[in-house]
Order: sequence, then C-alpha cells, then structure tokens
Amino acid sequence: MSDAIAMTAEMVRPTPGTVVGIDYLHRQGSRETLPLVLLHGIGSNARSYESLMAALPPSQTIIAWNAPGYAASTPLAVATPTPGDYAASLARLLDALDFKRVILVGHSLGCLFAASFAAQDSSRVASLALMSPALGYRVAPGEALPAILQARIDELKSLGPRAFADKRAARLVHNAVHKPQVLAAVREAMASVNPTGYAQAVRALGAGDLLADAAHITAPTLVMVGAEDVVTPPANAHAAYDALTHPTGYHEVTNAGHALPQEDPAVVARLLTQLIEHSDV
Repeated sequence: MSDAIAMTAEMVRPTPGTVVGIDYLHRQGSRETLPLVLLHGIGSNARSYESLMAALPPSQTIIAWNAPGYAASTPLAVATPTPGDYAASLARLLDALDFKRVILVGHSLGCLFAASFAAQDSSRVASLALMSPALGYRVAPGEALPAILQARIDELKSLGPRAFADKRAARLVHNAVHKPQVLAAVREAMASVNPTGYAQAVRALGAGDLLADAAHITAPTLVMVGAEDVVTPPANAHAAYDALTHPTGYHEVTNAGHALPQEDPAVVARLLTQLIEHSDV
C-alpha cells in the first residue's frame, strides 16, 4: 500500500464517540455535506456498517449509532418501548451533535426507528433510505408479543448470545458458505448483543407499524432489499414502498439476503450516493 493510499484510509476510518448516553461511530467528511446517519438492525450494531462506510465517498460525513441498549449505549428507561422512544433518543443524539438536518438510513429494525423519526420531525430529514425494512407487528400497549417474537427473547436468555448467534446468523446471509467473512461479521455482531437492549428492541419491533408511519413521511424515500432476503423479504419492501407518499426508487439487489449492507456494500453505497446527490441541502 502506498503512503498516499494509507493516509487516505486513515483519514476516512470511523472513530468512536459517545454523547447523551449514545455510543456511535463517526467519520468526518472532507467537504460540507448533510450528515448521513445509519441505524442498524436488531442483531447488529454500528460496526455492522463499517464496510458500507468504507465504500461511501470520503467527502461524506457519516454517523452510525449503537441504538439504546447496544454496545456502550444506555438502555431505554422503559422496558416496553415503541419505535417512537428510539426516535426520541435519535433526536437527542442529533441535537448533541448539532445536526440540524440529515440523510437518514435504516436497516431492518432500524427502518422502524428511521420511519418514526421522519414521520414525527420531517423538517430534519432531507431524504430517507429503508433497507430490508421490518414492518413491525402492531402490538397494542399491554398486549402480549406474538410467539415468534417472544421466542427471540426466550432463546437469547436460554442459549446466551454466542450460541444464539451460532443458531441464527446464517439465515441473514444469502449463500453464506460462499461469504465466510460476511457470515463471521454477522455472527460476531449478534453474539455481542446485550440481552436487556435486545429484549427492548424486540418489544419495539412488536409495537412498530412502518406502513402507518410511511403515510406521514414527506422526505424523498429510497427502498432497497436483498432479492434473496428470507427475514424481511421483498414483499415487505414492496409494501413499504407502496405506502410512501414520496418514493424515489425501489431496488432488489441480486445475490444478497438480509445482511444487505454487508453483503453488497458497493451497490448500497452507489444507491445511497445517488440519494445524497439529489438531497436538498
């Protein structure tokens, strides 16, 4: 590696930070742009975005948060949160960073948080991207979680994070045997979950209703999904796209499953770069 390439790599390498109880990765861009804010999925964390951050132009400022209850981020005070509670935490993070307006990106469960934020505070979201969107289960306050969701909490408690990840990680990666590095990264992120934070996130997934929020989002919104996603399949993404008031494009990425930003960061970066370039500063 040449000295110039090594220096460039060092300049764009994300650095950790913590404010208002939220842990995050930050990469400062080389020119004035709207910040790109990345919200991870339920079994992931900020580091799950490292390959995507590296694939995006070095001029772009990027923040990838660790949601409340993930990594060093403080769990929410409420045991049964809604996506709106996470949106409120995101607002506090953006305020602390003095980000008045952003380009917001969610993956999987992160889409529920991003959509809730964009629906509540449209003036702060210049554009939005939903990757592999989870639609939520519309569980009313006080109702029990569906068995499929409660099983996640119970399995994590009985197996422990490492065995839990060993059991579930491969399902997130299409043709995982041919993507060992991606599978290893997905497994490691899942093995790092905090059971308290994960249980809160599962309950937020239960309470979420992305399609209802989508009808109130005014920001131009891009939707993308892995064509082979068996966790949040293309039908979910189609439903989310159809519910939007300002859709800007729908993309199914071939040879990719649920771990879309890790399986094909180059394609995701290209689509996000187009969104960034067309965002109203």
